[in-house]
Amino acid sequence: MVDNPSLKKNPGLDCWIKLKKPGRISISNGKVDIGQRISTAVALIAAEELSVDPSRIDVECPVTAISPDEGITSGSNSMEESGSAVRFAAATARQELIRLASLALDAPIEALEVNDGLVIACSTNRSITYWDLISDEDSFGVTVDESAPLKPRSEYRFVGKRNTARNMDKIVSGSANFIHDIILPNMLHARPVRPPHYHAKLKEIDKKIEAKLLEEKVKIIRDGSYIAVLAEEEYQAVQAAQRLFNATTWDHGDGLSEEDIFESLHKKSRESLIVVEGVPSEGPLPPLGAPPDNAFRSLKANYDRPYQMHGSIGPSAALAIFEDNKLKIWCHSQGIYLLRAALADGLEMDVEDIIITHTPGAGCYGHNGADDAATDAALIARKVQNRPVLLKWTRDDEHAWEPYGPAMSMMMQASIDSSGKIIDWSQETYSDTHMNRPRPGANRAGPGRLLPLNYLEDALPKPRANPNMGRHAGIHRNLDPLYNLPNKRLVKNLVRDMPLRTSSLRTLGAYANVFAIESFMDELATEAEISPLDFRLKHLTDERGIDVLRSAAGSLYKRDKRPGIGHGIAFAQYKNSKTYAAVGIELEVTDSAEIKLHYAVGAADAGQVVDPDGLSAQLEGGIIQAASWTIYEAVTHDKGGITSRDWDTYPILRFDNVPEIEIKIIDRPEDPFLGAGEATAGPTAAAIANAVFDATGLRPRRIPFTAETLRQIAISE
Repeated sequence: MVDNPSLKKNPGLDCWIKLKKPGRISISNGKVDIGQRISTAVALIAAEELSVDPSRIDVECPVTAISPDEGITSGSNSMEESGSAVRFAAATARQELIRLASLALDAPIEALEVNDGLVIACSTNRSITYWDLISDEDSFGVTVDESAPLKPRSEYRFVGKRNTARNMDKIVSGSANFIHDIILPNMLHARPVRPPHYHAKLKEIDKKIEAKLLEEKVKIIRDGSYIAVLAEEEYQAVQAAQRLFNATTWDHGDGLSEEDIFESLHKKSRESLIVVEGVPSEGPLPPLGAPPDNAFRSLKANYDRPYQMHGSIGPSAALAIFEDNKLKIWCHSQGIYLLRAALADGLEMDVEDIIITHTPGAGCYGHNGADDAATDAALIARKVQNRPVLLKWTRDDEHAWEPYGPAMSMMMQASIDSSGKIIDWSQETYSDTHMNRPRPGANRAGPGRLLPLNYLEDALPKPRANPNMGRHAGIHRNLDPLYNLPNKRLVKNLVRDMPLRTSSLRTLGAYANVFAIESFMDELATEAEISPLDFRLKHLTDERGIDVLRSAAGSLYKRDKRPGIGHGIAFAQYKNSKTYAAVGIELEVTDSAEIKLHYAVGAADAGQVVDPDGLSAQLEGGIIQAASWTIYEAVTHDKGGITSRDWDTYPILRFDNVPEIEIKIIDRPEDPFLGAGEATAGPTAAAIANAVFDATGLRPRRIPFTAETLRQIAISE
């Protein structure tokens, strides 16, 4: 049995489960629900193991110091960590409740049955409920037993069955409440006033405008180059922020570097590490040699991905109140415990004096502006005290100041023999860091990663990122293909001094690495004159990988192939340890060189399926988001700052180009859960690239595949 990190950190059963009258069961977990339906899944798991109807289960929003500390909701770890922890916790609770019922009913354990929380002694027909055995005020007082017997899968009533997501009725009806909707008595509204770009420093504020705003009862927060406004009414705060920005003079310094980002990735200083079995290590890098003597064909190719943003439809927001020297924050961060530690360090407060409650907001799917907005709210709340402060970023704030997914470049080289077998393989990936979350570290690295703290008079220095040495982490996530490839040479390059702020965006390095690998596999298949599917199967022995590839290909290739239509397929197992996913794409490239998506199929093996609709939604969402990245999205900037500050300058996929999507799930009820949230993104990018080639003969290697990009490729070829 693999140690569960969530249970190791939070072993007490009472951390996870509480019985509440009348007839309710409260489940706590530390993974936040940002649309991935983890609350629905853990409710089904708990209901199944406790033999109660799911409608009795309440899944609490995580709150620091109350909920189990499960770190960050990231890496497609929620089901494997939180889902498994809740399963063992519920099994332990059932075991303990049955033991207590046996004593109360004077009946042997084996003679007891449970029906929706009612424990019945079959021999005497006496019964007692869970809530009679342990009341609101009581606790279990035991640790979670990972050897507690789990319910046989043959007796499942809820797990694996279709189930409406929690709060879906409110979302569909428009009655759901988010952090942005909170209204509290005596509440103030705040807006940050950002510099024009990262390196600008405040010189002065027009005294007349400042005096006028104060006269209008707008409070101005100023500390170094950090500025914010506070007002009684929200629109007043919006107007005041714009007026104050227009009234400020900034020292722009040298501005942002305008060097070509892809040239910079290859020429700037970097730390290079060899990667073996998904793990980087220090030491001499093996040189890139000439093709082997028995090489029939050898290929080199470069693939690029620009800076890309999260593009959350709702900008970041947070609520904070500072009273009695304690700070309470409501925000939509994915890592409330790490944020609490970073804020305590940055604000020089005791950790116990900060309470953070996760509140639904715009989905993060990585490290967007949520932590920084919470920091804004905390800084401002400490200035006014005893009054709630609701702070919202604008669209401009979100687009220009969130941490982006890094630009990346992948250099590929491989050879095949006369039978079409790959005989050597090299990939070097170049990227800035993907790991800038505000996690604790030496030299106050946690608070140093919080944007507002970098602009105070006593500003915290931005920490220097060290190479992540974890398995399939950051830059080298999915750098190591699942295929059987001899003579692999895999290198990660952490590039320094790149121009834009970066951190975790959904899949981290996997999206770009899989795009490169699976595009290159198609290029090699063309050289070998073998079909893309057969070429992949020729190099794959993992039966679960083979199954998802055949499943996706079966749906894609049975579709009619018309002139001008392209089919593409791609495959990966996320982090080589989580969900297997193959994606097939059918598309058209129009006369104006625009890509029109017709059809997408995603085939996936996520082990045991708990919530099939939730799994399908995650796989579909990954396809749609990755299609948007691949066809449309790129952050742009010039010396004066970010220039992609709205949906016109940073276009995303619109409804008119969302394809018909088919999801095919291979359920393996006897196998463990496999994280699925990020499985389809990388294969989608490569499948689109491969379909463009199939339709036009043009090979796009630099994302996004805009009409201009495709026209340039056509001209160059």
